[in-house]
Amino acid sequence: MRIENLYRQVIMDHYKYPRNQGLVPDADYFVVHLNNPSCGDELTIQVKVTNHQIKDIKHQGSGCSICCSSASVMSETLIGQSVDQAFKIINEFYELIKGYPVNPEILKGDALAYQGVSQFPARIKCATLGWKAVEQGLLKLKEEQNNG
Repeated sequence: MRIENLYRQVIMDHYKYPRNQGLVPDADYFVVHLNNPSCGDELTIQVKVTNHQIKDIKHQGSGCSICCSSASVMSETLIGQSVDQAFKIINEFYELIKGYPVNPEILKGDALAYQGVSQFPARIKCATLGWKAVEQGLLKLKEEQNNG
């Protein structure tokens, strides 16, 4: 089996059976809503951080298979990570999406399925929407902690 077919299967599995999907009514989560007008993707992310560690991530939205599956992969990849490690992983994912080599010690697992996205520039925003939402939320949280 070609690696591209395996990656396609991973993406479709996360699209059909998304992990951590569904928002929860809990004030301990911060919420970020982003959309991608060029594709119609719309995504809301909830992240719960305790003691500088990501305890949970939820996502809900609609969009293409790349966007929705990537949000599922992102949630699985980042839950349990420290906030600092999450920033490193997010940056490695962006490098992967741009077509650059990545550090396999930082980015691994199902996230690697998106390496082919770099060949389709219109899909880069789709693949990164959930990751950008978490990054924005973590940056805002860090800013609030530094000012508080």
